[in-house]
Amino acid sequence: MPNKVTRRSFIHKAALSGVAVTVNPFINKSDEKMLKPFRIASVSSNFEREPLAQPFGFKGSAITQVWQVLSQMKALDGTTKVGIGVQSPLWSDSMVAREHSESGGNALMYAITEHALQMIKGQQFNSPIVMVENILDDVMAYGRKVTGHEDLRTTFGLNALVSVDNAAWLMYAAANGIENFDDMVPAQYKKGLSARHDKVVAIPALGYGTPMSKIKMLADQGFFIMKIKIGAPGSQKVMLEKDKAFLKAIHETIGHYETPYSPTGKLPYYFDANGRYDHQDSLMEFLDYAEKIGALDQIALLEEPFGERNQEDVRQIAARGPLVAADESAHTDQETIDRIEQGYNAIAVKAVAKTMSMTIKIAHAAYERNVPCFCADLTVNPILVDWNKVVAARLPAFPGWNMGMQETNGWQNYRDWDQMKSYHPMSEAPWILPDKGVYHTGDAFMRDSGGIFKPAKHYEDLFVELK
Repeated sequence: MPNKVTRRSFIHKAALSGVAVTVNPFINKSDEKMLKPFRIASVSSNFEREPLAQPFGFKGSAITQVWQVLSQMKALDGTTKVGIGVQSPLWSDSMVAREHSESGGNALMYAITEHALQMIKGQQFNSPIVMVENILDDVMAYGRKVTGHEDLRTTFGLNALVSVDNAAWLMYAAANGIENFDDMVPAQYKKGLSARHDKVVAIPALGYGTPMSKIKMLADQGFFIMKIKIGAPGSQKVMLEKDKAFLKAIHETIGHYETPYSPTGKLPYYFDANGRYDHQDSLMEFLDYAEKIGALDQIALLEEPFGERNQEDVRQIAARGPLVAADESAHTDQETIDRIEQGYNAIAVKAVAKTMSMTIKIAHAAYERNVPCFCADLTVNPILVDWNKVVAARLPAFPGWNMGMQETNGWQNYRDWDQMKSYHPMSEAPWILPDKGVYHTGDAFMRDSGGIFKPAKHYEDLFVELK
C-alpha cells in the first residue's frame, strides 16, 4: 500500500488538476473481483432543515433543528446516487457550535461537505474507504480554515463527510453489482462485522432533566436500556450534585423493573456524560453515590466521561463494574486503539456520524482487540437509522448478551417523524419500528439490507433540477 502522506499529497494535487486517481487499498488478491473502481463525473448537494419537537439538550447546550444533508454523485454512464447525512455541530465540536448561532454552525459544516464534493469531482477510487483516507487531511485543513479553529475535532470533518461517503458507497455498489451490505464490506474488514443478530436492542436517549414520568412510560412500553445524559449544566460541583439527584430519581422510578433480555434480569443503566467530567475524582464520587443508593450494579455503561483531551487511564473506573465507552473521542481507528490502550473497554460506533468507511475500520480495530462495540445515534432520520442498524446487527455481541445494540432517538425528537418515516423506501417493513424494545433483524432485514440500497424518492427529488 502506498504511503499515506504521499498518497494524500498526490490526490490533493490531482484534485486541483482534474487528473483521475486510482489507489488499490486491498491486500487480499482473492477479493480482486470486488475492486472495480467507481468514477465521480459530477456532484451536487442540498439540505433540508427538520425541526425538533422540543430542544434536545446535551453537552451543556441544546439543538432545535437538524440539517438533513444530501450529496449527489453521477457517473459517466448516468448512474446517479444520493447519499444522506445529518449534521450535529454541537456533538462534533461543541466549541465551534457555541461560537455561532445554530444555523451558523450548520452552515460551516455544510461548507465542508460542499468542499469535499468539489475535491472528488472527476476522480476515480477503488473504494469509499480509500476516498475518505485520501481526502480527510485536506477536508480537516479546510475545516480549520473556515471555523478558525486550529484544533478542530476530527469528528467535525467526519460528520461533514457522512452524506459524501454514503453516496460513494452506493456508487461503489452500483459499479460492482452489489445489492447486499455483506458483499459491500471489504474482505479484510469482514470479521469485525461477522455476527448475524436477529434482534437489535432499540435504545432511546434521554436528555438530562427528563421527567421521571417519561422514563417510566418508556420502561412500561418495554424499552429496557435507555441512554441517559448526565453532565448537567453548571460548574463541576453543581453538575455532580444534579447528576446524583437525577440518578436517585431514576433508580427510584425504574430500578425495580425486570427484563428477560439482560444478564442480571434488571434494567441496565447507560449513562452518557459527553465529556463533561473534568477528573476521575468527580466521576468516582458519582459512582460512590450510586453504590450508596444500590444503583451501581445496574450501571452497565458509562460513555465518554472525560473527552479526548483527558489522557487518564480509566481502568480504575471499569474495575467498579461499568463498561467505559469511547464515542466522539474515538474519531478514527487509530484513536480507537489509543482509547483501548487507556483502558476503555467498549466503543460506540457511528456510521451516521463518522462515516461508514471509518466505522468499518473502527469496528475491525475493536474486534482485533476483543473490545465490544455498539451503535450510537446522531438524532438521525429513519433511513439513516437503518444505515446504523445494518452495522448493529453484525457487531459481535456484548458479553452476556445475544443481540446487537443501537441507540435511536430520532422518533423521540423530530417534530415530523411520521412524515420523515414515509420517505423511507421500505417504510412498512417489519424492522422499521421497535417491538417492546427490540428491532427484529432476521432474514428479511438481512436480505434487503434494511433498504439502504433502494432509492429514496423524497430526497432524490430535491435534485430534480438536474434531471
